[in-house]
Amino acid sequence: MSKNPYIGSSFDEFLEEDDSLSEINTIALKRVLAWQIEQGMKERGLNKTQMASRMKTSRAALNRLMDPENTSVSLNTIERAAKALDKKLQLNLVDRNNED
Repeated sequence: MSKNPYIGSSFDEFLEEDDSLSEINTIALKRVLAWQIEQGMKERGLNKTQMASRMKTSRAALNRLMDPENTSVSLNTIERAAKALDKKLQLNLVDRNNED
């Protein structure tokens, strides 16, 4: 009978031991954010040029914001996108123990 250390553990625990959970969560959050911005633009009938103009930024900066793989986006840029879509940005920190 083999003693597999991962039997009974969760996938998150496996990723945490592999030191990749944080990176995966960051990418997942960015994908959700990019999707929400895209949906907001569709709801308001905005193309990228119009959205960039509302944000007072370039289309290149908007493309970086909407790139689900690019996690290097400032809170200021996200806040401007939210404002351009008549939304507000809401962030919070939670204890790791309360993730369940």
